[in-house]
Amino acid sequence: MKLKKSYVLIAVAALGFAATRSVRADDLQSVLRQLDAAAARFHTTTADFEFDSIQTDPIPDKDVQKGVVYYERAGNNFQMGVHIQEVNGRPVPKVVTLAGGIVRLYEALPDQVTTLTKLGQYQQWFMLGFGASGKDLEAKWNMKYLGKETIDGISTDKLELVPKDPEIRRNLPKVTLWLDTQHGVSVQQNFDEGQGQSRLCHYTNIRVNQALPGDAFKFKTDSKTQYITR
Repeated sequence: MKLKKSYVLIAVAALGFAATRSVRADDLQSVLRQLDAAAARFHTTTADFEFDSIQTDPIPDKDVQKGVVYYERAGNNFQMGVHIQEVNGRPVPKVVTLAGGIVRLYEALPDQVTTLTKLGQYQQWFMLGFGASGKDLEAKWNMKYLGKETIDGISTDKLELVPKDPEIRRNLPKVTLWLDTQHGVSVQQNFDEGQGQSRLCHYTNIRVNQALPGDAFKFKTDSKTQYITR
């Protein structure tokens, strides 16, 4: 009798697990379809940001960058401009741009522009939660729905993403997104880069589909600016 009861409990538990898994799958599909709709309406985003680069191994360390970021998407064309204003509380002006699949870093203090040739292939990282549709995510990532969470008073859907491309997965094992699904933008992202390295990106004062400044994807150089390629 006890043995039979145990089997019943196991069966009930298994059914409960299967039901939960089914609900999660349905929730994921609902989120992805909402992102499809939001992507169709998406043109631009402006947001204040804080990027926390965190190292836990071998020596705990943290690097904090703050500034303003701009995104623009028109069809298959995607642009990003990250205007860093301070690093660890000190003014260190930098600009990172992504346009035409090319990433450039402008550092004002050494007056130097670095073209980062290998980062263009990771454009999907930069698009995460800023104009990417559910179909875009499905094509590049294996995903898991982690439920709802409120960030800064905003109700978000939390997703865990693992790259399908093994080459990218070696450098980026996992990404966690907190999405304002209605507007198709990320409120927070956590990039697990492996080996004790991660980057937490937190966005505030998010403005969607508003006009961008003329220098959103530009930086000023002069005759003394040095150019290098990596």
